[in-house]
Amino acid sequence: MRILLISTAFSGLTQRFYTELEDAGYTVSMELHSGDIEQLLEGVSLFKPDLILCPFLTRRLPKEIYENTKCLIVHPGIKGDRGPSSLDWAIQNGEAEWGVSLLEAAEEMDAGPIWSNKTFLMRQTTKSSIFYREVTQAAIDCLWEVLTYFDAPDFKPEAQDTSRADYTGKLLPPMKQADRAINWKKHKTDEILNRINAADGSPGVLDEIYGKPVFLFNAHKETRLTGKAGEIIATANHAICRATIDGAIWIGHLKPKLASGAKGIKLPAAFVLKDLLPKASTGASTLKSLLSKTIKHIEIDYTKPGRQFPCQEVWYEQDGDVVYIYSPFHNGGMSTEQCQLLLSVYQRVATLPVKVIVLMGGEECWSNGIHLNHIEAAASPADESWLNINAIDDLIYQIITTLDKLTISAVAGSAGAGGAIMALAADRVFVREGVIFNPHYKNMGDLYGSEYWTYLLPKRVGLEMATSLTEQRLPISAKKAWRIGLCDKVLDKNHRIFAAQIRHLANSCAADSEALHLCLNEKAKARCYDESLKALASYRKFELTQMYANFYGNEDYHNARKHFVYKINEDKTTPENIASHRRKEGLAKPSSGSMVHFVWQDYYQTGDDLVDSQHKDLFVLADQLVSSISREELIKNSRLIYEHVKEHFIVEEKLMKKSGFRNYKGHIREHNIMLKKLADIDQKIANDEWKQSEIEEFMDKWGKHIIHSDMAFDVYQKEQKVEAI
Repeated sequence: MRILLISTAFSGLTQRFYTELEDAGYTVSMELHSGDIEQLLEGVSLFKPDLILCPFLTRRLPKEIYENTKCLIVHPGIKGDRGPSSLDWAIQNGEAEWGVSLLEAAEEMDAGPIWSNKTFLMRQTTKSSIFYREVTQAAIDCLWEVLTYFDAPDFKPEAQDTSRADYTGKLLPPMKQADRAINWKKHKTDEILNRINAADGSPGVLDEIYGKPVFLFNAHKETRLTGKAGEIIATANHAICRATIDGAIWIGHLKPKLASGAKGIKLPAAFVLKDLLPKASTGASTLKSLLSKTIKHIEIDYTKPGRQFPCQEVWYEQDGDVVYIYSPFHNGGMSTEQCQLLLSVYQRVATLPVKVIVLMGGEECWSNGIHLNHIEAAASPADESWLNINAIDDLIYQIITTLDKLTISAVAGSAGAGGAIMALAADRVFVREGVIFNPHYKNMGDLYGSEYWTYLLPKRVGLEMATSLTEQRLPISAKKAWRIGLCDKVLDKNHRIFAAQIRHLANSCAADSEALHLCLNEKAKARCYDESLKALASYRKFELTQMYANFYGNEDYHNARKHFVYKINEDKTTPENIASHRRKEGLAKPSSGSMVHFVWQDYYQTGDDLVDSQHKDLFVLADQLVSSISREELIKNSRLIYEHVKEHFIVEEKLMKKSGFRNYKGHIREHNIMLKKLADIDQKIANDEWKQSEIEEFMDKWGKHIIHSDMAFDVYQKEQKVEAI
């Protein structure tokens, strides 16, 4: 069956639909509904679908489409519910139960026949959390129910009938800011929390703090602090604590409403209010301080276990021989400061007498790598990008080099870019069913990426698969991640069961001392062996060289980041990597040149400046070869390598013959074998038969030749000089 997904954006639920259908073997493609009706009609005409599914739509589907092809729309509501703010109203009104319907597109919005409906119990949490967990899973359950009887001749969808007892929903208007407004002198804590939760993700609740209009996000209930309703009474972890009539609420993030109509950036609350917050109390009791409204600044002790405050973004818990590190950063981004904080907690935990460290990340989003909002708001986005990427590299290096403890990534939420790679730094990667991985960077202005991905990703899935994942830039499901080796085990889709399974697995690993000892020994051996082949510092240096060019060399990354942060969509077309029907000649086979790199190591140094310079030049030429983007470039760069090596060997052989080197003939034989290998590579490139692994093998032999043969000649030369003296 050919299934076309039409969606406003390729994110969240849409990616889940895409990966589920792909895994099941359906022919699936994607078309973004940007408002260009002609383009949308063209996409449908090109793909010729048997079924159209719309997981996430904010625009009306044209009549010309749903009258000619069966179109089913995901609506996050119970039977009878209609309107664009369905989930917002359910959360704000404190509904105990809600649901999802998969219904036919019709002239009247959300009024088409229902093909499937599932309900779920609500939690007091954010809209994005409910959507990511309950709504998404219910929608997937609806999807598979529909596909089981899609072609059944006796199946008829349920016409909506609001007179029925089970139709408890109703038509509700779009929720406006007036509906969300908070009265701090009247509304109780839970009601305020529901209002902020209902707008979390988008659009936020418009409010005013110290005369500044801001949108509120990321709220948590405070159980100990109190104060005068509406006033800011404390700050901690860059969050602000605002008193209510019956308690207080922590507000983690704000987005300023700009008078010019321009879009603001969502940032930690204390950052947005930095010039407005009264100075924290210091204990001095002057008349001025007594009359002014001071606030309490709380320093969180991250060395202590447990979550001391609801706004705390990093904490750890110890359970016997296992320690769990939690880092549910808002929306998954990790700023420079957050990376440094997580690193400090990890380093603290690594000193504890435990056997297993479990990285829990966040439940809705495990991690998305560097924090684009913080970078965009910085005085120098390029400088902040550089600091941020180095900070996350420092963290990942620490995880990779933890040799005395077993490390586990417990991935309950989806992971993207550097966050997806960070999960691979651990010894074991356990994933909740339903998680989506996006282990690539190029969508962000052709960003190269760091986080030691050129080491971690091929080590997990192999060079060819690593190349495919990073170049084709498609999401993959937890099941596919397991099939290709990206993770070790897929656990239950239910978050609570997943957490229990993680504890069982971690405790089992810690309890089996013999198996753990063998595992740690193998881990240490593998790390030493990998380091001997190529140092982690070499991977980092190469990646950061490319990233430096991204940050300081051109504007592609900066423009892409700005568009992402401010939700600017100037390109109305659907990218070809997700729209198979728009590929003119199919996706070109990706080259792993962007991943393979050859780095000069200090231990190759012979002490002869000319010889060392020529050796170093070959590493540059080899990098140039694997980065070639056309057959002509490949041929040219291959011949450059051949000529360079040939000239180097001539110089070296003359020197050996003149000095009477005892292994002169054997050394020449090695030279001839390597020249023949280069000639073979050149011929294969000319015949379109070469494989990149061949130049890797050659460079590996080149390095060994330097260490075992050239070094021997260097020792001989030094001995000759001593004898002459």
